[in-house]
Amino acid sequence: MTPNTLFQHTDIILASSSPRRRELLAGMGVPFRIADAYPVAEVWPAGTAPPEVPPFLAALKSKAYPGTLAADQILITADTVVIHDGRVIGKPKNRDEAIDILHRLSGSAHEVVTGIVLRNDRTEKHLSETARVVFGTLSTSEIEYYVDCYRPYDKAGAYGIQEWIGYVGIERIEGSFYNVMGLPTRLLYAALTDFIRTQHL
Repeated sequence: MTPNTLFQHTDIILASSSPRRRELLAGMGVPFRIADAYPVAEVWPAGTAPPEVPPFLAALKSKAYPGTLAADQILITADTVVIHDGRVIGKPKNRDEAIDILHRLSGSAHEVVTGIVLRNDRTEKHLSETARVVFGTLSTSEIEYYVDCYRPYDKAGAYGIQEWIGYVGIERIEGSFYNVMGLPTRLLYAALTDFIRTQHL
């Protein structure tokens, strides 16, 4: 069964404002539409282990979806965070915070964790994947150049691996490159196809 025929009877809804996730899902050959924006308070309980934060937030986004899902619909929600020295690093609020985050990541390793939830009217499937990213040492001028030219305020960890800083600053990745962009594409594709087959969509 080809991807075109596999997805022909499903209405896949991506609840994400991330242009990277839209690009990646389209690149997987998955037909989808974008959910209208809806409010979600992206907070997690105190004491939550950092790797559990993205799965928790992905589930929170799924539960907050205001629409009613049908059997032939699949809602996709996701969340990605950077974890450095045991701390969750989200999106920077301003230039100074972005520069500070990149100084902390410079010359060290961190983890990128993405949580995903697939849901229809009957069931839901939870996924999580981790990649380890090692940055080389970045100078202050390099960090400021990146922040000022690329303005990474919508990215966890204050960087996009597909941008300039990924080309010149990252020494190696252990795990999925696309997970660092925001979706572990191989894992998601396998989960989507399994979801469709087991739900007889």
